[in-house]
Amino acid sequence: MGIELTSILTSQWCRCVDTARLLDLGPVTEEPALNSFFRNRSTETEQTAAIKAKLASLSGDEKLLLVTHQVNITALTDIFPRSGEIILFRMSDDGTELDVLARLMP
Repeated sequence: MGIELTSILTSQWCRCVDTARLLDLGPVTEEPALNSFFRNRSTETEQTAAIKAKLASLSGDEKLLLVTHQVNITALTDIFPRSGEIILFRMSDDGTELDVLARLMP
């Protein structure tokens, strides 16, 4: 679709790492804040805040791909995604709001 990614961040779980690499869209960086907290919800707030801070620090022309888990996506977007679904969103200029632009179903 002509979207050039600035970077690709992935959970450290092998399923996510493999998916990110197999997409072959550029170099992949493992990001611990994207690891699933399904079994330990005590880290949800900290991990979600870390991802929001990372997104808020991006410049307006940066495009980031996150490869992660349902619980992380739901915590970030309030959306319960389907397996393989892509959620396209933009952070507000002040980094406090997330605006969902599209949902691409598998």
